[in-house]
Amino acid sequence: MTTVAEQVGTLLADLGVGHAFGVVGSGNFHVTNALRAAGVPYVAARHEMGATTMADAYARTSGEVGVVTLHQGCGLTNALTGVGEAAKSRTPLLVLAAETAGSAVRSNFRVDQDALARAVGAVPERVHSPASAAADVVRAYGICRDQRRTVVLNLPLDVQAAPAVSAPAPARTTWRAPRPDPASVAELARLLDGAERPVFVAGRGARGARAELEALAERCGALLATSAVAHGLFTGAPWSLGISGGFSTAPAAELIADADVIVAWGASLTMWTTRHGDLTARATLVQVDDTAEALGAQRPVALGVLGDVAATARDALEVVGTSPGYRTPAIAERLRMHGPDVPDEVVGDRIDPRVLSAALDDLLPAERTVAVDSGNFMGYPAAYLGVPDEAGFCFTQAFQSIGLGLATGIGAALARPDRLPVAACGDGGFLMGISELETAVRLGLGMVIVVYDDAGYAAEFHHFAGDDHTTVRFPDTDLAAIAAGYGCTSAVVRSTADLGVVGDWLAGPRDRPLLLDAKVVSDGPSWWLAEAFKGH
Repeated sequence: MTTVAEQVGTLLADLGVGHAFGVVGSGNFHVTNALRAAGVPYVAARHEMGATTMADAYARTSGEVGVVTLHQGCGLTNALTGVGEAAKSRTPLLVLAAETAGSAVRSNFRVDQDALARAVGAVPERVHSPASAAADVVRAYGICRDQRRTVVLNLPLDVQAAPAVSAPAPARTTWRAPRPDPASVAELARLLDGAERPVFVAGRGARGARAELEALAERCGALLATSAVAHGLFTGAPWSLGISGGFSTAPAAELIADADVIVAWGASLTMWTTRHGDLTARATLVQVDDTAEALGAQRPVALGVLGDVAATARDALEVVGTSPGYRTPAIAERLRMHGPDVPDEVVGDRIDPRVLSAALDDLLPAERTVAVDSGNFMGYPAAYLGVPDEAGFCFTQAFQSIGLGLATGIGAALARPDRLPVAACGDGGFLMGISELETAVRLGLGMVIVVYDDAGYAAEFHHFAGDDHTTVRFPDTDLAAIAAGYGCTSAVVRSTADLGVVGDWLAGPRDRPLLLDAKVVSDGPSWWLAEAFKGH
């Protein structure tokens, strides 16, 4: 007899699930083993938040639907921060959440799982009965894949255990992004034709549209920038400004702020990308997005274009005129000279995070995937560690939770095993997510984990300068020794002279993580943090 749990796992494999993550309990035991039996690789994490973040990062990096399986009740509540992050980021993530049987009204595991999903922005769905199971799974998977939504698919235990109803799975209805309205495209072209200093800001919705955006930018003379989550989209482009917003270099921020027309392509224009609106205040602002609700949601726009990014850029290229725009010899010289500031090294007990990041950028292979946790340190790896393309940067920071960086690095590593994974964490976030260090060691992941260790929650002790910092500063911890206990290669880094371990590790088998406990200087807030706290 095939059960509904087995049917669900087999059907998801048939639909194309490439990887699954989770923490197994009694409620998700059978569906997880059904996925595995159907050939879906599975990673057993040590905490549900870690498992969910791994699945999120896998989805972002691979472009596939991520899948995580959870126990009922507490398994889902443990995962909620990861589910909220994925939902806010519009990650196509399918959360297979076991649920208490309808009759188990006194179960200690019973919570309103639909309400929990809605509370963090996910879409609640359910396998209602054996007869509807196949249709329920196909519907939930389609919402993930085609609408880029995070879906919590509740699997009641009594339905899971019931005999499956043998019937063909329904065909999946495919949703496609809309083609832009010709009048909107004509208005976009008119604005670009009149622009002297146009800038394109590409977001996550522009991934895969580099060629179309570069062709249009070349025609109208636009400079190119990205939001943080799309970092790497224009790597190597001569007219690229890098990241727009808090992580911008000073020259890039000046050029964006001086633009007369800014077009956001699949970018939501958050306060981080616009520096609380300062970077876009003097420009005519245009937003192109395939979701109507996104247009003008964060910033008032002069023109909102509903349409697929690549299709809109192609259509605009057909009608826009040719102009040098912002691409003048003087601007080319400014771009040639611009880059993140790297001070001279002053050798002491602690290393400057800019010196550390620049040195690592030189030492590590260019083919890399960089995952960044949240904290005062986060601008350093974002700005100083180059990435080969938009798949090379994984930034699970829509919810701004610390503690996701290590799990993000693991999920991204499994999505791109051909690249060196680099997880950048603060000491606070690393210790919060340290349970997944065992997962990385168990998987034999050859990843570099860089802990920017200032022995505290720097965002807080810099923000509340002059106050009592007892609650946000801690004794120095030998994180390298802890990592060695887990089975990592590890080293304490106080100067660039201590980075010789990196070359030795790179030359070796890379069959375990390398953890660098970098004791960093923290005598002031990072430039991005000072900018961010203006709005708090």
